[in-house]
Amino acid sequence: MDVWQQSSRVTVITRALRYPYGWPHQSQPGEKPQEKGIDVALAIDFVALAIQGRYDVGILMSTDTDLKPALEAVVEFGRGNGGKPRVEVAAWSGSGMHNRRLAIRQKNLWCHWLDEQVYQQVKDVTDYSKA
Repeated sequence: MDVWQQSSRVTVITRALRYPYGWPHQSQPGEKPQEKGIDVALAIDFVALAIQGRYDVGILMSTDTDLKPALEAVVEFGRGNGGKPRVEVAAWSGSGMHNRRLAIRQKNLWCHWLDEQVYQQVKDVTDYSKA
């Protein structure tokens, strides 16, 4: 995540994980912290920041189809706003992977395919089991 934070072109927004009751010493075996609400927060930010004119190009890095309505909303907003912001998507690619990306019916979105080298540069190395 440090690589993202070093860029003046990227805004990193973090959210706390949801921890099981009594975690880590008194929780049920195998229970782990979970991310909750990230997709909703991302969708809200993607749409709200587009309406506020905070970006020229919005690149949504996800394959979560729950985010399609946000993509569609920003594409539709852009149609009535001179094509701005432009909407693109990003997804992981690599040998042996089933390369998936978000797509919508109304528009052929440009996809930034990111490989293993990029992943190694931006992966979160935090050990959340010690949090």
